[in-house]
Amino acid sequence: MATAKTTTLTFRIEPELKEALRTAAQQEHRSISNMVAVLIRDYCRRNNIAIEDQQALLPGDEQKQ
Repeated sequence: MATAKTTTLTFRIEPELKEALRTAAQQEHRSISNMVAVLIRDYCRRNNIAIEDQQALLPGDEQKQ
């Protein structure tokens, strides 16, 4: 199974929001980066923003119609 590529995202955030994110991640047994990804995916789902499927990016893995 191929591993999905990742990219680095660096941003500044208020300490209170960082602590809330850390707490949420702990409660979900997730890393902070995984928690951010979950929150982004949830926001996109609720606002009808498409996220390209990682499987479609793998070579030789063409989608069947």
